[in-house]
Amino acid sequence: MKPSIFTMIIKGEIPCHKVYEDDRIFAFMDIHPIQPGHVLVVPKIQVDHFQDLSDEDYVALWAVVKKIAKKQKEVLKRGRVGIHVVGVDIPHAHVHVFPFDTMPEYRTVVDKSIPPDHKALAEMAQKLAL
Repeated sequence: MKPSIFTMIIKGEIPCHKVYEDDRIFAFMDIHPIQPGHVLVVPKIQVDHFQDLSDEDYVALWAVVKKIAKKQKEVLKRGRVGIHVVGVDIPHAHVHVFPFDTMPEYRTVVDKSIPPDHKALAEMAQKLAL
């Protein structure tokens, strides 16, 4: 399998705004956030479908999703933390974790033609770092 963009990020071949890393999981800011504070949580092993992860990697992934969600709630003081597990855009299992208050915020469709605000992403990554 060709290395995904997430594998390249994990290996340091592509820069990111890292929030968390351990031996199994890597988390970083989404460059096109649904809402400010949107984090991608990915297993270090490249597997296309989350259900194909080993039990250990699956449990580790969701444990980090929970940690990120708690940190977002604590730091960003939003009403809810949502998740999306879509898996059609990049062949590497991942979970989108983002704060929101309303259903329109949860359903936000991002304009990916707008350049990322790396200064804001770096500041948010510092606030959310674990």
